[in-house]
Amino acid sequence: MINSHIIQLLAPKIQTFPSGKEFIYLVGPIKLPVNLDGETRTFQWYSWLKSDKVMESGELIESLATAELAERQQSSVLVYGDFAEAQEALIRMHSICHTGDIFGSKRCDCGFQLEQSMKMIAAHGAGALFYLANHEGRGIGLFSKAMAYILQEEGLDTVDANLQLGFTDDARNYDDAIAVLRALRSAPVTLITNNPRKLAALQEAGLNVGGRVPLWGDRSAFNEKYLQTKVSRSGHLAENDGWAGADVLLPHAQA
Repeated sequence: MINSHIIQLLAPKIQTFPSGKEFIYLVGPIKLPVNLDGETRTFQWYSWLKSDKVMESGELIESLATAELAERQQSSVLVYGDFAEAQEALIRMHSICHTGDIFGSKRCDCGFQLEQSMKMIAAHGAGALFYLANHEGRGIGLFSKAMAYILQEEGLDTVDANLQLGFTDDARNYDDAIAVLRALRSAPVTLITNNPRKLAALQEAGLNVGGRVPLWGDRSAFNEKYLQTKVSRSGHLAENDGWAGADVLLPHAQA
């Protein structure tokens, strides 16, 4: 059951109107600072959802956690060099971030991580970037992420915003990506990540994970709290943990 105060915060941001025989639920506006040619411009972001029935705002919000909106998207992988046979290869399990990857939003560091990891893979000579489309908002979907952004503008951090909407802190699943990785390569890989949960997912699946490369950067006033929350509440390995800029062997890496 969603807290009534949460519904009161979100309801004014939701518009409902018909589109043919269906209805559109429009959420927004949400401030989105965007990097355009080195200058920060603030846009207003909206997201919409189509449905064949009319729902009150509270009913719509209550339905988000069980609607599986993120599962209606598809993922992909970008492979570079001789990924199957190269002795060493970098991989990145990148969760889609519509606002950061596409619009260049500075509320997070996702767009930077996407571009930088591709540069790292190319410089290394062999690797793969898995672009996981059902991971938006740590697995809650784009429309729900818009709701979470509104709650963040009201003072909640990224973890509490997801929890207050009825989700877990991190709902992402890597099973499909792991299956694709197995099909593409059996030799060891080095994972580009700051997130030990990604390391654990690969190791628990028995994959050949030989190490980790951290990926921090693009820190600004717009994402400072977001980055701090990654470390303090989501368990990400800190930028100043002494590992930045170097491969780190995992204690239980598969042979």
